[in-house]
Amino acid sequence: MLSKKKWLGEERRTEIMMVLKKRNRPIKGGELADQLNVSRQVIVQDISLLKAKNMPILATSQGYILDNTILSHQGHTQLVACYHPPERAEEELLLLVDQGVRVNDVKVEHPIYGDITANIMVSNRKEVYQFLEKMKQTKASYLSELTNGVHLHTLEANQESDLYDAVEALRQKGFLLTGETK
Repeated sequence: MLSKKKWLGEERRTEIMMVLKKRNRPIKGGELADQLNVSRQVIVQDISLLKAKNMPILATSQGYILDNTILSHQGHTQLVACYHPPERAEEELLLLVDQGVRVNDVKVEHPIYGDITANIMVSNRKEVYQFLEKMKQTKASYLSELTNGVHLHTLEANQESDLYDAVEALRQKGFLLTGETK
């Protein structure tokens, strides 16, 4: 635990970067706030300022993490196009993590804003359930609701065969977008 001194401005943002660099897993904004003796809102603002300076910080449902920590993973990735209604999101995510893959994000193509990407970062059932619980608690909508269920996921796995198995499982359950009208 860091001392309870009052961290100010640039010094605080430097400390946030140091904390993120030392971790290989996400850290909640509230935890950073406690460590730096500021409010969570100050952390949110600091993260925005750091991102504006091109710091590779990702905000995930599990907390903040450096993008280069994720990208340094020596795994295989694949982008898949999926289609399903919101009520099948849990089934889709569980199916993927059960195949040994991490679901890094969801992407949709919005008619006004263009591509919209949101980090998911789930790799096991516990993380899926935490993500879904946060969706429920906040009454948030799935991005895929903007596009009538059509969306992309970036999948990552240690073994290429796990990606193949995941895509095949998606195909068998009817989640893969095939280009045919549903």
